[in-house]
Amino acid sequence: MQIIRDRRIGESHWRHVPDGALADAKGTKLPGAIIVALADWRYHRSELLCRGTPVGVRLDAGYDVEEIVDDLDRIALVALEFASATDGRAYTYARILRERHGYQGEIRAVGDVSRDRLAFMERCGFNACELRSDRGLHDALNAFGEISDVYQPAAHARAVSASRSEERRGGR
Repeated sequence: MQIIRDRRIGESHWRHVPDGALADAKGTKLPGAIIVALADWRYHRSELLCRGTPVGVRLDAGYDVEEIVDDLDRIALVALEFASATDGRAYTYARILRERHGYQGEIRAVGDVSRDRLAFMERCGFNACELRSDRGLHDALNAFGEISDVYQPAAHARAVSASRSEERRGGR
């Protein structure tokens, strides 16, 4: 599967494991890097940590990111689910992971991910996304360059522009 990571299109070596599938696969080796649901992480945590391959955890919109904070040093990827275009909790979760907890791993947007929100996702701390299958990856890359001035601090180091009111008062 192709994704956008760090503003480039590339192959993802991560494989999503369906919810509850770990219980069905008891004793079966799941090869490679996998992304599991939070419930599966909780129940199979010790087994997953012993695998010797990277593990990612997917948080659906209804879960609190604080539930994985103690394990962030063991989790290589956090996939944050966008249940719909109107659900913004994943933006907050990404900022909390980057700013409050200093998470350096991959934060991937999954679910209802579309081009028009990519630049904002990046400002909140996402560095990878899986676009919906009906969206074009090459066109989506253009979204990162469409907003040139920003007025709020972000989870990354891009400079903040002076506000229009400061400009009118003779500031910057």
